[in-house]
Amino acid sequence: MARIAHLSDIHFGAHDPRIVDATEAWLIAQRPDLVVISGDFTQRARVAQFREASAYLNRLRSAGLKLLAVPGNHDVPLYDVIRRFAAPLRRYERYISNDLCPWFENDEVAVLGLNTARSLTIKDGRLNHAQLAMVHDRFALVASAKTRILVTHHPLFAMPIGAGGELSEAVGRHDDAVRAVCEAGVHIALAGHFHRTYAEAARKMVERAGRSLIIQAGTATSTRLRNNEPQSFNWLDVERSNTVALQVVAWNGTGFQGASHVQFDFNGSDWSSQVLTDDPASKRSAVPRQQCEPATR
Repeated sequence: MARIAHLSDIHFGAHDPRIVDATEAWLIAQRPDLVVISGDFTQRARVAQFREASAYLNRLRSAGLKLLAVPGNHDVPLYDVIRRFAAPLRRYERYISNDLCPWFENDEVAVLGLNTARSLTIKDGRLNHAQLAMVHDRFALVASAKTRILVTHHPLFAMPIGAGGELSEAVGRHDDAVRAVCEAGVHIALAGHFHRTYAEAARKMVERAGRSLIIQAGTATSTRLRNNEPQSFNWLDVERSNTVALQVVAWNGTGFQGASHVQFDFNGSDWSSQVLTDDPASKRSAVPRQQCEPATR
């Protein structure tokens, strides 16, 4: 079984230092096999913000944790127009990672990260044809028994993002992205961007979307909250390619604790889900349980 911590939208520059410290302590204590951070390391892509984010990552690395990171749209300068178009991710590459298509593989999982942040858009994301070809080429070499995981900042599919269930925009080249994910046999797609925890089978969102399970992370450390959802991140227990236990780890005002906990099982044609029963302490959370259950739409 692979244990993966999935954080997103940590937004240094609009962060709560107490919560940053708490995520660090939690991750070091729990020691996942991989820490995935799906973008928006900074609030405005400023040097000081990147330095804070870099120091945070370096502390996790010094503790022996393995990291996989992709940039988000907030990691591209917004007001520095020259830098935005001439060198949009230079600071990210200097302080976070110079690999914009990171790869992690062990005996159980293969994880590919792709950059969806672009200079020409303020908040929307996009994938190019070379990246879509990479999805096919990298996963084609992976043993069939391993779980294939794709990480982006922007979700590949339109997401319900408001209290009324209104849908977001999907990533640019959505149809091509769905086709690539389907053909590559991606089992899990991780993303962030909307500061909302969410999970759903891809084929319940788009026809002919393959077998992927779509998992969104909320904001781990930012003070910019949405829909009254507190800061949180995801903990995934991935067993083979057909069983995923997803627990939301939520901030309760003084620390992080386990919240909603759902197991997803793939039966060969579809994902089913069941709520897992945890100890009483893990049930006390401000995160509604349905936030990581499949939506009924």
